[in-house]
Amino acid sequence: MKQNKQFEIQLNEDQAAHLLNILKIRFEQNMQRHKAMRWSKIQHKLEESPAKMWSLHEMERTGGEPDVVLHDHITDHYVFMDCSIESPSGRRSLCYDRKALDSRKAHKPENSVLDLASVMGVKLLTEHDYYELQAIDSIDMKTSSWLFTPDDIRKKGGALFADKRYGRVFVYHNGAESYYASRGFRALVRV
Repeated sequence: MKQNKQFEIQLNEDQAAHLLNILKIRFEQNMQRHKAMRWSKIQHKLEESPAKMWSLHEMERTGGEPDVVLHDHITDHYVFMDCSIESPSGRRSLCYDRKALDSRKAHKPENSVLDLASVMGVKLLTEHDYYELQAIDSIDMKTSSWLFTPDDIRKKGGALFADKRYGRVFVYHNGAESYYASRGFRALVRV
């Protein structure tokens, strides 16, 4: 079996069947997220995409509770995003990227958001993605999530994160080297 750092790249049959069952149950229990979609089409696409299945497995394993939230009719891709109520618990206490991690002199976190996302084969949510997800479900009411940060902000040492407080979504900035036990990151996978 292929390896990428410490993570498996492809699931075995039992793992794939288990993940498909979890995703199907979540899909059926949350129809408000995908009213016009049919699980059979999504499952077929997943079964043809072992690398995407592995990425979804990693999202699930780290507490993201991935679910289908969008269907791109132009590309015919289904978009899975982390739908956990709070930022995924297995992806917290991370600074933004490798440069930020390397710049810390003391109390370095174990990893960075962009490095872990790369290993998982997922994309970090943008501001636009985050607002779309918040329009579907209220999330991050006690935690916050790092967001993909444009180069012009990152070059100045900053990084973006967001949460929801007082019934409103807030996007903030912080030094990219900072990390907090209540801040993780949300990801997406297109299948």
